[in-house]
Amino acid sequence: MNAWQTHRIESALRDENPTVLRRLTAGFAAIGGVQFLPGYCVLLADDPTAQRLSDLPRPKRLAFLSDMDLLGEAVERACRRLDPAFKRVNLEILGNKDPFLHAHVWPRYAWEPAHLAQRPVWLYPHDQWNDEQTRLHPRHDTLRETISTQLDQLRH
Repeated sequence: MNAWQTHRIESALRDENPTVLRRLTAGFAAIGGVQFLPGYCVLLADDPTAQRLSDLPRPKRLAFLSDMDLLGEAVERACRRLDPAFKRVNLEILGNKDPFLHAHVWPRYAWEPAHLAQRPVWLYPHDQWNDEQTRLHPRHDTLRETISTQLDQLRH
């Protein structure tokens, strides 16, 4: 594991997290390290001490939720543009594993296996999460650029 992966928010604050797409109002839009559902992104809160949404003061909490909405719409626009089988985006704030506030933005597609298409992404088989073919890679640069462009357009 790389040093930036151990401290994702701190490395983003230092501009050393290579997954960060854009700095937003209350966090960082980052592309996910796995792309078995192309366009998967994570919103990282910019406060490394926040473990849950309620740890933020209400104005910052609302800004984080607004950033989540913005990233979700950017992913939706990008994925719709790049894959006609795009269906929707799922947004999740879980915090069961990683002890820092973050939100998952999962695009969902018509080509997903039927037994998984209507279920949470977390039920995908373990090998999907570790497949070298779907790990974040320079082959995802067009996807990164498209999501970043959509973020820029939505913010202006």
